[in-house]
Amino acid sequence: MTSRERILKAINHQETDRIPRDLGGTESSGMTAYALHNLQDYLKIHSYPKIFEPYQFVGYIESEIRERFKIDTVNLTLGPKRWVERETPWGFKVLLPEKWNEETAPDGATVVRGSDGTIIARRPPDSFYFDPVNPPLQNITDVSEIENYKDVIYSFDLPSFVDETDDDIRNRAQSLHEDRSCVVLNLCCHILAAGQLLRGYENFMVDLLADEKMVRKLLDLLIEGYLRRVDWLGPLLKDKVDIVLLNDDLGTQNGPMLSLDTYRKMIKPYQKELFGYIKKVFEKSILFHSCGAVREFIPDLIEIGVDALNPVQLSANGMQLEGLKRDFGKDITFWGGGVDTQSVLNRETPDKVKDSVKRNVDILAAGGGFVFCQVHNIQPDVPPENVIAMYEALDEIGC
Repeated sequence: MTSRERILKAINHQETDRIPRDLGGTESSGMTAYALHNLQDYLKIHSYPKIFEPYQFVGYIESEIRERFKIDTVNLTLGPKRWVERETPWGFKVLLPEKWNEETAPDGATVVRGSDGTIIARRPPDSFYFDPVNPPLQNITDVSEIENYKDVIYSFDLPSFVDETDDDIRNRAQSLHEDRSCVVLNLCCHILAAGQLLRGYENFMVDLLADEKMVRKLLDLLIEGYLRRVDWLGPLLKDKVDIVLLNDDLGTQNGPMLSLDTYRKMIKPYQKELFGYIKKVFEKSILFHSCGAVREFIPDLIEIGVDALNPVQLSANGMQLEGLKRDFGKDITFWGGGVDTQSVLNRETPDKVKDSVKRNVDILAAGGGFVFCQVHNIQPDVPPENVIAMYEALDEIGC
């Protein structure tokens, strides 16, 4: 069974020869640069991490690691024409998109500017990640002003450093597809998070309750831009990708980010339109990423076409694996939940990591509909020995 066949059968709740594995197929199921560097150094792999998602500083998982750990996925994310070598604050080099130009601010933070000179990303001193800053629509006070930002909204979720040509994208996708791995198109396309990042978190959450016209005008334009993007990429890639990833965090550690009623009224209709159009154009399954406590949204997500859910954050309230598998396991594939990254993968011994993996797999693998990966990206504090133990556990149980 090929990796592609293995993943697609799991999505369709069919029997597979072993549990399919994802590491780095998505921007939220891979490794941060620091952890990836440490693992490569431990395994004596001499290459620089290639950072395709600079905000989280997440790197591609290259073939040597995929082969060693029997990974079934490969990541397709729109990228730059050229990569450049840069030194990190942590004493090792990475490859970054040429147009991602970092500067050191007077306070010691690292900042990145947009094309108009505005700072769009800021990494505080001693931090591993960039925060998006200066939301472009934060000062709007009337819905009529949104039209002035149409181009900004249309281009949302398409980073400014993405400049490869259509031929570049097509050829890269074809090359990935030919090795028979499952190609995950990281289309992303947030909706709730888009409003938060364009308007500012507080502004948009208030808008959801107090300014429906503002929300609907913004999201109407956002969806229009997304559908244009699907029309562009569909003909290029539909026969070269296997899964389409979409993102939108709906939960926090302790509970939903918004009420179910507000979600159904203000967010779900836009998701339904977007998801349906993507399925029509690409004719592929949808993998949806949402962190946090999202149990109460799962029936709605299934209804609007989500085939698989990531990262299955088992440490969040209400996300106990037994209940999720019992209540939703026949209708959705759980893509994640393999081991907790907040308190197990980073803190426990390799033997305890193995025990946790085996326990979680025993719950989630029953009856199929499961793709193994850890919860979200492997963080800088995870030792390489624990990453290796995670996959040794799968090998030991014949998965």
